[in-house]
Amino acid sequence: MSGGLLAGYPAPTADEAVTPDGRLSPDYAVLEPALADLGAEGLGAAARSLAELRATRGVALGTWTDGRHERHPVPLDPLPRLLPAAQWRLLAAGVEQRHRALCAFLADAYRAAGRRRGDVDRAPEIVRAGVLPEWAVVHNPARDPGAIGQAWPGQPRATVAAADLVRTADGGWAVTADDLRAPTGLGFALEDRLALRAAVPGLFAGGAPGDPGAALALLRQALDEAAPPACTGTPEVAVLSAGETDTSSFEHAVLAEALGVPLVRAADLWPRADGGLEIAVDGRRRPVDVLYRRFGDGGLGAYRTPVGLALDVQLTEAVRAGRLGLVNVPGNGVADDVATFAWVPAMIGFYLGEQPLLPSPRTWVLADPAALAEVRGRLQQLVVEEVAAYGGQSAVDGRTCGAAALTRLAAAVDAAPHRFVAREPVEEATLPALVDGALHPRRARLRVFSVVTGGGIRALPAAWTRVELGGPVPGSKDTWLLP
Repeated sequence: MSGGLLAGYPAPTADEAVTPDGRLSPDYAVLEPALADLGAEGLGAAARSLAELRATRGVALGTWTDGRHERHPVPLDPLPRLLPAAQWRLLAAGVEQRHRALCAFLADAYRAAGRRRGDVDRAPEIVRAGVLPEWAVVHNPARDPGAIGQAWPGQPRATVAAADLVRTADGGWAVTADDLRAPTGLGFALEDRLALRAAVPGLFAGGAPGDPGAALALLRQALDEAAPPACTGTPEVAVLSAGETDTSSFEHAVLAEALGVPLVRAADLWPRADGGLEIAVDGRRRPVDVLYRRFGDGGLGAYRTPVGLALDVQLTEAVRAGRLGLVNVPGNGVADDVATFAWVPAMIGFYLGEQPLLPSPRTWVLADPAALAEVRGRLQQLVVEEVAAYGGQSAVDGRTCGAAALTRLAAAVDAAPHRFVAREPVEEATLPALVDGALHPRRARLRVFSVVTGGGIRALPAAWTRVELGGPVPGSKDTWLLP
């Protein structure tokens, strides 16, 4: 399909779906008949139909600006993203490997604080082996010793995890971030498929692209297995949300509905005589064994239960009584901050005895004097990011900074190097997306989810692609896992 829909598309050399001569790549050939039928006009009509469907469903993400919470529609691009089976197998295996290593690291990092006071060396094993410096684990500001009591003995601390990946210009993949706290996106992936199938059924005529709903069974199994050992029978599970003020509150409702479990808030949690918790649903109370926590650690102390206790205290008491499992356990920021990201390859080698299956950009933690010396004078070539535990989330690309901005950045790094990491930039491939009625190349992020279940770790057969479509929040692409 060299003309028509792709006519005038400025295909870069590294585009995932379109070749430099303006044709669909072999990986996307399955879409050619449907796209030829749609044409530019049909694709535009599909985009309008998708916007109407998602507005009806209320698909939105929230943002906080100057103390005000605003909700923004999440647009869905009508052109899906396709992942051939061989690529998906590699991505799934690589994400599972990272999840295994990070679970082992979390167990190690929090086991140390639980040793007896008389132990000569209470440092984590990875520190004692000299693989990571002590300050990177024991003194990491994201490590919360109080979180030790928020997991029942032997419980994996990250039942659900996610990894963010980008397609690189050479056709490979690179991991850019891990999320082991309360990963967002699975509910949006489910919504993307429902909307695209309803609005553009012709796209699906060439075959089934995999059902993201199949991920729900694995997720539910993982949640059930997070129930404490004292639980007998089928565990009672609920999704715990902070409510409408949470940026992802729409997704919380989607997941609760899809899993067939209640959606509750702190005000719905009541203590039981045996130390466990009950949830109030439709005016009645019933026991709960597992809470799928869908908001960050920082919010746990900000809410109160009906008996006046802070939410984090109420949850901790129920866990210590052996009557509750939290998914995920608080305190996982020590394993997924941008500083820890630099050491994940070393963790894979130490805990698993393996080489990383997926590469990640080289990252320097500037709290290390040797790392700081190595990048000083090179900031104009690197991406500098502030460690989240110190209040920063933004990244600065030195390649796009002017001289004055680079001078300010260098001064900030020299003043407090422990607050920053630097990493090599990744040359990314692009994908076509419909913007202002025409296809334009856009960079995209792929989020792959994994869960601890059945004694192992499984990637969920549902992935979420985020793409910049020009709005205040990223848009989505339905992600197809091809057979």
